[in-house]
Amino acid sequence: MMSQTAYRISHLDALEAESVFVMREVAAEFERPVLLFSGGKDSIVMLRLAEKAFHPGRIPFPVMHVDTGHNFPEVLEYRDRRVADLGVQLVVASVPEALARGLVREPADGTRNRIQTPVLLDAVEKYRFDALFGGARRDEEKARAKERVFSFRDEFGQWDPRNQRPELWSLYNSKISPGESIRVFPLSNWTELDIWHYIARERIDLPSIYFAHDREVVDRGGMLYGVNEFIRPRAGETVTKRRVRYRTVGDASMTAAVPSEADTVEKVIDEVASTRITERGATRGDDKVSEAAMEDRKREGYF
Repeated sequence: MMSQTAYRISHLDALEAESVFVMREVAAEFERPVLLFSGGKDSIVMLRLAEKAFHPGRIPFPVMHVDTGHNFPEVLEYRDRRVADLGVQLVVASVPEALARGLVREPADGTRNRIQTPVLLDAVEKYRFDALFGGARRDEEKARAKERVFSFRDEFGQWDPRNQRPELWSLYNSKISPGESIRVFPLSNWTELDIWHYIARERIDLPSIYFAHDREVVDRGGMLYGVNEFIRPRAGETVTKRRVRYRTVGDASMTAAVPSEADTVEKVIDEVASTRITERGATRGDDKVSEAAMEDRKREGYF
């Protein structure tokens, strides 16, 4: 008698398979998809999943970076190198260019997170993108936890949390009218810890700022901001050198670091496993505006 062996797949394999399925569905159903790529860990994992989804062929859509001009140089260097390695088209939606032509105005506080949205929507209209892959995860923030994998946006690029489509049995409704679009989130069911375990398993290279390093910082409201051309010490603030790393990558003008000795992927995994606050809550100054800051921006067209 032949013995039966139970067929099992790992948690990471299941997440990967779901994300690959979503990407292939989009490639089959939409005419002009694009993948949002910032050089952050989530978009890096998403690009790796796209690579796997269409292997041995090339990734069949471009990647786009909404460039605020307030980037960490390590991240820009990584973005350009990774795109060149894969041979994919890079579309840059430039906030500085939008400022120069009057599409948006520089905010009084000098940060540019809020004015990314009109620039993104302008690029969507210009290139006629009908599906946009984003790296958002539901564990990051409560507004993102409300969103479907296929998130419908109207002709103005806006999101209505009360007008979402059911996704029973992983069946996705891709029907849209001209001018409308779908935001697609293949990493919806992943957690920060899943991302790091996948990075370890796939041996994915990352920008150096994700690992512990010495950096001059200022403590502002309990958050450690790296001193750079966008963050200068205010009156009464003291610049100190601390051992830190970045859990998430946003604008250098509003993304804080966290104290850390984790200088390898394995040490980062141990650190993330023991934390009780999300990376956005710990490091993103743009989410401190109000309790509904993220949801307000998503309604306007942000990711």
